[in-house]
Amino acid sequence: MPRLSDSMEEGTILTWLKQVGDEVAVGEELVEIETDKANMAYESDVAGTLTEILAEEGDTLAIGAPIAVVGDGSGAATESAPATESAPATESAPATESAPATEAPEDRSPVSPHSGQSGERTPVAGSGERVKASPVARRLAREHGIDLATLTGSGPGGRIVKKDVEAAADAAHGAGPPPAAPPAAGLPLSSQQVEGGRPAATAEAAGGTASGGTASSGTPAAETAKGETTVEELSKLQEVIARRMSESKATAPHFYLEATIDMSAAVAGRARIKAATPEGGVVPSFNDMVVKACALALKEFPRANGAYKDGRFELYSRVNVGVAVAAQDALVVPTVFDADRKGLAQIAEDARALAAKVRDGRVTPPELSGGTFTVSNLGMFGIRNFGAVINSPQAAILAVGAIEERPVVRDGALAVAHLMDVTLACDHRILYGADAAEFLARIRALLEEPLSLAL
Repeated sequence: MPRLSDSMEEGTILTWLKQVGDEVAVGEELVEIETDKANMAYESDVAGTLTEILAEEGDTLAIGAPIAVVGDGSGAATESAPATESAPATESAPATESAPATEAPEDRSPVSPHSGQSGERTPVAGSGERVKASPVARRLAREHGIDLATLTGSGPGGRIVKKDVEAAADAAHGAGPPPAAPPAAGLPLSSQQVEGGRPAATAEAAGGTASGGTASSGTPAAETAKGETTVEELSKLQEVIARRMSESKATAPHFYLEATIDMSAAVAGRARIKAATPEGGVVPSFNDMVVKACALALKEFPRANGAYKDGRFELYSRVNVGVAVAAQDALVVPTVFDADRKGLAQIAEDARALAAKVRDGRVTPPELSGGTFTVSNLGMFGIRNFGAVINSPQAAILAVGAIEERPVVRDGALAVAHLMDVTLACDHRILYGADAAEFLARIRALLEEPLSLAL
């Protein structure tokens, strides 16, 4: 079991992408694994023949536990230089664990050993190549009994995504779209705020929530005064979210600072940028402007770009801003690296590319690691203000509300302005009131004079 994220302790086998007897090349996708952050395809770090599969779909194993054997075709295992489990993962090259090399008799049966349990084969196209599909699409296809090889994907590179499977299910059953999972009662997750009140970084799922999620099936319990109760199991990602949010609130002494930012100049400036951008070009969103403003302010306030760990302050040289995105029944925070050195256009491109990867289940471990600060935006849902939970061990998180036209008094006269409320949640162990207030004031100043974002 490889280590696919810096906080990963165990992983769950979702789908084997190769069968026993298949040739495996270095860098070729071997298996889809559910980690503590996302569902990811693991690329083999050795070449040879897949001679044995040791972990079945649905099995959960600790880091370093053997899941398969790749040999040279004669039954001998291929040597690989394993990464030590204690080696920390970085944002550019996360450490991985290679399965211990063991000898196993070669098995060239076309179906992997675990396939007998479910009676399913890995979908392949007519040419014999494996069908490209997101993990969400594969799960839905299994639930609806749909052969992925018969579908045409609408995702990047012809990849089959959730909506393709849903459309096929509707056509097959002659019914409306599959019923949406009921939203949990917790706080809705964040995504990017864009023009028109529509989220730019929401996942394919309808409305993720930070507290809990829905399972494909529940365990009914006895009916009580509350009615019939259904118990739903959390996914691996939801379990980690629950644990980390609880740890954050229990260990990091939160305090909150609120501010109202006049975004009138930013609204006018973005309108000019949009008018000057060629058709099909990327127009920075207001959330992109917030990310840039935070990045510039973080350079001036090093503790805000740090963490409290083991009784010490850790201050980071790189400014990497995470953007909270609503994924399928979960929260994913991909990272815009070196945001202080990038222009608004580059930040906009990076943010949209990361959002697309989250939607298609293609986000990689490096893109989910290395964040030094987080922006969480619920403005597209009409939320004016809220307090977010710190993404530990980071020092702070900025919660961004909706941009609204409100009355203001200027020079003794009543006027109308585009106002946006923000709330900065801080870890009092590293950020104190005065420093945090100056940091937030700097973010406000940068956004109220957006030309400074281009300097």
